[in-house]
Amino acid sequence: MNFKKITSALSAMAVSAGMLSALPTAQSSAALDINYAEALQKSLFFYEVQQAGVLPEWNQVSWRADSMENDEVPGGWFDAGDHLKFTLTNAYSAMILGWGLYQYKDAVKEAGLYDRYLLNLKWGLDYVSACDRGDSVIGTIGDDAFDHKWWGSAEVYMRKYVLQGGEDPRPYDEIECTTVVADMASALAFGYLILKDEDPTTAEKYLTQAKDLFKRADAHRSNDGQGVQKGYYNIQQSGTDDDYVDELMVAANILYMATGEQSYLDLCESDYIPIFPLENQSTDRKFTWGLCWDDVSQMAALLYAQNTGKEEWVEHVKHHLEYWTTGYNGKQVSYTPDGHAWLFNWGSMRHMANTVMIAKIACDTVLKDDAASVSKYDTWSKEQFDYAFGDNALGLSYVIGMGEKNAVNVHHRTTSGIHDDHWNSLGGSGTPTAGEEWQTEYAHVLYGALEGGPTQDGSFKDENAAYEHTEVAIDYNAGFTGALCAFIAEEGGEPLADFPPIETPKWDEWKMAAVLNGSGASYTEVKAWAMNHTAWPARVYEDVKYRYFFDVSEVLAAGLSIDDITFETKAQQYSEGEAGYGTANGIHKYEGDPTGNTYYAEIAFEDGRAIMPTGQSEHRDEVQFRVSIPDAIDGKPTTGAWDPSNDWSYEGIEDADNIKTSAAYNRHITMYVNDILVWGTEPDGTTAVPGADIEGGTVTPPTTTVPPTKPPVTTTTQPTTKPVEPTTKPEEPTGGNDKVLYGDANCDGVVTIADAAAVLQSIGNADKYSLSEQGQTNADVNGQAGITPDDAIVIMKVDAEMIKQSELPLK
Repeated sequence: MNFKKITSALSAMAVSAGMLSALPTAQSSAALDINYAEALQKSLFFYEVQQAGVLPEWNQVSWRADSMENDEVPGGWFDAGDHLKFTLTNAYSAMILGWGLYQYKDAVKEAGLYDRYLLNLKWGLDYVSACDRGDSVIGTIGDDAFDHKWWGSAEVYMRKYVLQGGEDPRPYDEIECTTVVADMASALAFGYLILKDEDPTTAEKYLTQAKDLFKRADAHRSNDGQGVQKGYYNIQQSGTDDDYVDELMVAANILYMATGEQSYLDLCESDYIPIFPLENQSTDRKFTWGLCWDDVSQMAALLYAQNTGKEEWVEHVKHHLEYWTTGYNGKQVSYTPDGHAWLFNWGSMRHMANTVMIAKIACDTVLKDDAASVSKYDTWSKEQFDYAFGDNALGLSYVIGMGEKNAVNVHHRTTSGIHDDHWNSLGGSGTPTAGEEWQTEYAHVLYGALEGGPTQDGSFKDENAAYEHTEVAIDYNAGFTGALCAFIAEEGGEPLADFPPIETPKWDEWKMAAVLNGSGASYTEVKAWAMNHTAWPARVYEDVKYRYFFDVSEVLAAGLSIDDITFETKAQQYSEGEAGYGTANGIHKYEGDPTGNTYYAEIAFEDGRAIMPTGQSEHRDEVQFRVSIPDAIDGKPTTGAWDPSNDWSYEGIEDADNIKTSAAYNRHITMYVNDILVWGTEPDGTTAVPGADIEGGTVTPPTTTVPPTKPPVTTTTQPTTKPVEPTTKPEEPTGGNDKVLYGDANCDGVVTIADAAAVLQSIGNADKYSLSEQGQTNADVNGQAGITPDDAIVIMKVDAEMIKQSELPLK
């Protein structure tokens, strides 16, 4: 369904949803009752948040739009809380996601989540496929130096980057790193296994490419030349020359599963197993550490055990799981005091979830006849996931949007919706400078993301800057997602019927602030800020202007004319010829005033895209302007002819003394995008509907898919604040009642998004956009007496087929 388009109308009911941090702490001492299908549904949502490029029609994230459209390879997933794209983590994540779906395909289908899962998996696989250059592969896309110093939303990233001297498209490198190429082969081979029966054409393409990638990876056998990736994902941390062997062994096993060719297993026996990682100063094969982007040796062991049934490898898998549970051969993973299997300070939840995935698959395959081991590892897996979902000493769920309490902070730029650089203050952790205000609240809820996790002592540093604990990443969620597939296979679950929720803005996305810059007997001078704080989604437009309304009664009474009034700009942020330069666009009569005495002066920006939510100096554009009359005309003083006290836009200006605070917000200075009112109220009561600028100011009926919402730059001459007159004669309602068609607020005989818009308009200005008596009856659908924004939400859900019209009014 078209969540992005619904958002533009829903914005009128902006509320602060928060991040669940204020809810009571969980005190569970028994196993949690987790809806694993809901958790999987939300984890897939996280991957849709991470999508780069032109978003697919099926993307469900109402607050995302297109970004980085010109990358050398478009699409793919942003890596973590930043906007770099690493082929390593895209391939690794797609590989693990593919493994989970391959192993538990039927269970995911039974839960009704297969199609959504497959869409997300193919998004990753297609990017991995496109990163193959034949004799090399794309390594990293993005400027890491810029990426890690700037905070902002993906949709406006390139505007800031170019402003800082970068070029579009972003830089990229090409590498031959064996680990990356082998992971690509593994991911695509799983794609073949999943799709071979339902989409053989795509499956064969994946398999052909996987075989070629593996052949090249095996021939190269070196992780030298990692490029930009090495600064963030250095595969050679162990210092060995054969750190690629585990990835080659994984790829060989998956290709054996895909082709049945014994040569892949023979290669494992002859080339890979002899150099399989060993424990330090031991001849034991490595059973410590955990599955991760830099070490897939335990995945290799499990796959080889599955494919060969060799007991020594089955026992190796048990050694690894013993290490994670009660210990093996004198070695055991660390535990927090409250029971979390804690491997490492950086993303401890990720390591635990990956091991749970290994344990669940092992119990369902090579260990399925070992009842004692299955019971032990299943119990441990359940306890560990219970911990992640909130059964811990802090009562904190590390899965955002699940459990009774989440962390306040999440290290994720687009989720923050930050517009002013003060990202260290997100979550309320910073104190604004005296006399200033800035954003401290996160814009969005990053449903389904697995946060890094606690410290070894079980405490959690809930700070945005504590990225080892609060950051999220595509590789963090990969094993978590795969393990959820296993839990669904055992315990079932139902996805939420009303997920994802439609986010509404928590603050005004467009706004004006103004303070008095000076005044006299013949003039008023104002300092004004036009601001772009958009985040649903972040967006820019070329055509941006605002209006200052004033009353000319005194001017006319003194014998002066409109021609005697001067409107001019004074000092401003940008110079003439620059995009952000504001032009005094004349004085105009306001037609909404029947007395004819209200006029407005208009500031139009050369290019409103200069006002963008990308930082301290860009999110607002300052213009100082003056409206005045001559001090004297023909030697006669004009004393008394200028009186701003009854001017519509002057209200509040004299009382506001600091433009950096919300006290300076002025809703009587109205702002327009593409000639659509987006902020404030005109003198006749016409009030901005938040989000009306989206989709060119029209509210389009939602469909069953979610089209991209690249903000248009074409002008629209008809603001959405004007009611739409029906083009045909209204028919008599045809609902379950002879007179009432619930939801049909505009009485045109059908229930569409236009009815929701009519409800919003009537709430915003009942005098101008009143509903008929029948329309009011029809619109009261939320089960509570009276017309409220909730009625509009219900009507939109009817149009989106989330609620049946026959179910109205709700009980």
